Amino acid sequence: MNISIQRSNSTEPQSYNVELEGVTLLTVLNHIKTKIDSTLTYSHGCRSGVCGSCAVRVNGREQLMCEYKPNEGDSIEPIKNARVIRDLFVDSSPLERFNTNSCAWSEESREGNVSEEDMSSIQTQSDCILCASCYSACPVYAVNPHFIGPFALTRVWRYVNDVRETSSDTKIAAIQTNGIWDCTLCGECVPVCPQNIAPMQDIRMLRSKSGMMGYQDPTMASMFGGGLDFGGVSF
Repeated sequence: MNISIQRSNSTEPQSYNVELEGVTLLTVLNHIKTKIDSTLTYSHGCRSGVCGSCAVRVNGREQLMCEYKPNEGDSIEPIKNARVIRDLFVDSSPLERFNTNSCAWSEESREGNVSEEDMSSIQTQSDCILCASCYSACPVYAVNPHFIGPFALTRVWRYVNDVRETSSDTKIAAIQTNGIWDCTLCGECVPVCPQNIAPMQDIRMLRSKSGMMGYQDPTMASMFGGGLDFGGVSF
């Protein structure tokens, strides 16, 4: 099986011939590093699709190396919108600042029993592994490095939608600029999430929540002089 890997020291992908079938891409790369080319650099951790550290792009789509099984002719490259340290190893740590910028944590919560239904409503968003695949696929983040982005906004919705949280004012206020209204709802983040999270849907819900709290899309507001005027009622 032949695969090509984009190396950081070359503009052209480097081809490797590996006699392995039915194994994960991580297994293939480990074989290349130990048997063929010890200079190949990449990142991995749990090998179980949990830590998110092995995210790369395969044929232009984000994948976890520990889960994806390669095919003949596959092209491997580092995820986008992150600084490449070497080969497939990138520095995605700057993305973590968006969790801070958006107040994506529990601030004020009440104690007490929570129903299974209530826990189920936030379970999917809680499963984010911070692999940064959604940021790699996001066309807005590609042109606006200040965009809070998919996984941080999904995390905000996780707490805003938590019945134990007593106040979501701070979180909603924090995502009005470079946040929910900047998203184009293109959906590119949805199919690349290994945890089957749909950030686009979470952003829609945050927009709805924001509207109920008196916020509105600033672009629409500016078009109508700061508010939509229908018979003296401002929305």
